[in-house]
Amino acid sequence: MADKTLTIRILTPEGTLHEGAATAVFLPGTVSPFEVLPDHAPIISALSAGDIRVVDGEERRFAIRGGVVKVKDNEIVACVEER
Repeated sequence: MADKTLTIRILTPEGTLHEGAATAVFLPGTVSPFEVLPDHAPIISALSAGDIRVVDGEERRFAIRGGVVKVKDNEIVACVEER
């Protein structure tokens, strides 16, 4: 059985900040930071200032001031304001 991955898109008012595959994504939720792994339950959450960390072999960090995120069917779409 093949390992599952996530697809993530990080969007800003200026355009696409990042798009690609990931094995894990860490998000700065307004109540608490949280991690999204493959087959995560569907969720919509507000995001606070912090870093979105995208992991797929290496880790990439994207500093944000806030935004919202939707997770469904191994797809993550984050609409954010960059820091």
